Amino acid sequence: MATRTIADIDVAGKRVFMRVDFNVPLTGGKVTNDRRIVMALPTIRKVIASGGRLVLASHLGRPKGKGFQAEFSLAPVAERLAELLGKEVKLGPPDVVGPATEAMVKGMADGEVILLENVRFHAGETMPDKAGKDPDKGLAGQQEKIYDEFVAQLAKLGDVYVNDAFGTCHRKHASMYGVAKAVAAGGGPAVAGFLLDKEIKYLVEIVANPARPFIAVLGGVKVSDKIKLISALLDKVDKVIIGGAMAYTLLKARGAAVGKSLVEQDQITEMKALLDRAGEKVLLPCDHVCTDDFEDGQPQTVENVDILDGLMGMDIGPATIQAFGQVIASAGTVVWNGPMGVFERVEYAAGTRAIAEAVAEATDGGTISVIGGGDSAAAVEQMSLDERMTHVSTGGGASLIYLEGKPMPPIEILDRK
Repeated sequence: MATRTIADIDVAGKRVFMRVDFNVPLTGGKVTNDRRIVMALPTIRKVIASGGRLVLASHLGRPKGKGFQAEFSLAPVAERLAELLGKEVKLGPPDVVGPATEAMVKGMADGEVILLENVRFHAGETMPDKAGKDPDKGLAGQQEKIYDEFVAQLAKLGDVYVNDAFGTCHRKHASMYGVAKAVAAGGGPAVAGFLLDKEIKYLVEIVANPARPFIAVLGGVKVSDKIKLISALLDKVDKVIIGGAMAYTLLKARGAAVGKSLVEQDQITEMKALLDRAGEKVLLPCDHVCTDDFEDGQPQTVENVDILDGLMGMDIGPATIQAFGQVIASAGTVVWNGPMGVFERVEYAAGTRAIAEAVAEATDGGTISVIGGGDSAAAVEQMSLDERMTHVSTGGGASLIYLEGKPMPPIEILDRK
């Protein structure tokens, strides 16, 4: 059953508590990349245009519940959001919740916007993580009290709950889960924003009913971070393309020489079993761009699968780019998560750029492409290819968890149509 969204409810004259993901990079007190803010604008504008009184909540960084810290203040975010909206966005008090915040919200007029201070200034926001427990199954006495009190104070600020923060939907944080539960218990709607709805649509639909061939492209540093995802996808996809440093662990498991490339030795046995299960579904690099020194070495192409002693793999080579590109060109659906090499350095960015261009070209031809957030999203944005993709997730790790089929409690608790 589909999740209800902001489009399904009337918010006129109501206080709308909306959890967003404004965890954006800051330099010198200014937002340096506003993509996450921009992605939330359709939901924000919908509430404003409908006469809702919008109370936004977000985290920024990891202040660890130790109270107000200037470097983690959302003041620069409020400033940037005001510029994008062309209207005032008031910033809540440093204490996040309490009488002053409640007075601000009480004094709101229809169509006004308040951004609460960083919810992670309060210890109750991340209490389930810190306690290592599930709030539904109980926290330790004082921890439960801190969590419950913060949830109750936040819930006072909204008649309606909207979740538009996919990136933290794998956590039962107070503002993500507890407030939604409290608003729903009080008879108010708890719904998805347009961005969250889009994330669910693409991540669910591509797995449930993908256009074929269904190709997964995975990269990044550690295969241990993505072993569960690979395992979960093997029965669903037609091919899994693997690049990045994680490929060297898999290549070594296949018996290839990998020189001094990064390898997770404790994963070799498990990778051998996974490759045996996968058969021909897993495609690994057949050549490489290497160096003898990460900091000062010069790039050199190794034209076969084996890497000589003294060299470390830094990117996929030209033959691999061509082979991977041909598979992507034939795809009906592509999910991509993780770069093919050390793309932050220009001499090792060719593989990631080539894959991004191949996915963009395939999308131009009708392929459904979903870029799974994190480094992949950053790469396609830096290359100005994001607009050519079907969907670029804001989720990072959350998109991996969703694709693995793990529970996403803050989504599951939302109202169903």
